[in-house]
Amino acid sequence: MPTYRAGRHEHGQNFLNDTATVRTIVDAVGRTHGPLIEIGPGRGALTFELQKLRRPLTVVEIDDRHARWLASRLKNHVCVVNDDFIQWSLPAHRHVLVGNLPFHQTTAMLRKMLHAPAWTDAVLLVQWEVARRRAGIGGATMMTAQWWPWMEFTVHQRVPSSAFTPRPSVDAGLLVMSRRTTPLLDRKHSRRYRQFVHAVFTGRGRGLPAILSQVCAHKSIRAWLSRERIGASALPKDLSAGQWVELFSIAELS
Repeated sequence: MPTYRAGRHEHGQNFLNDTATVRTIVDAVGRTHGPLIEIGPGRGALTFELQKLRRPLTVVEIDDRHARWLASRLKNHVCVVNDDFIQWSLPAHRHVLVGNLPFHQTTAMLRKMLHAPAWTDAVLLVQWEVARRRAGIGGATMMTAQWWPWMEFTVHQRVPSSAFTPRPSVDAGLLVMSRRTTPLLDRKHSRRYRQFVHAVFTGRGRGLPAILSQVCAHKSIRAWLSRERIGASALPKDLSAGQWVELFSIAELS
């Protein structure tokens, strides 16, 4: 696999050059089904391997130089789109997302993905700490908690910064997001559920019991906290996916 020169700074391009990581990503994508959309292919370290899966593949590249270079070298079943992924409209048909995301745009890209209804799986290289927090390791973020009833977030492995050119200041992680076969909560509650999670995460108080007393002061909530053995120092980030759904359900009924 070729080694690529540094990408343009304004696009946050850190090219993946580690062949073992490329194989791991392609193997993970190979376990999914449906057309593929690659985000930010750069000079094709992933793309040339992904096309070997012989599935419809669309690559969305913001840098016009790379887009032209890829278009002249990829096979006919690969469509090259020269556009900003954040502005580009995702298709309505089922598909799988894959990409080495620019660290400085990761949150915006993840937010776009989570609000898009058609993809089934996303195999993504992101900043290591982002991968951990999205998967709820060491505490979940509000974004993760808001989507947990319908999405599973898994960290597959840590990827050292030396696997990229130019080398970033932090390691990356391979994050896989998949839609749950059986959601933990009916989709019709999604808006109210996300509002509830937002209210709890942004609520005032030194711990979860104090926060919940402001958001939903009801004895059934206090009973649930006692039953789950959630102490005064616990924080919203400490709850699991199942606990969030239970808490929301109690709050809705109280």
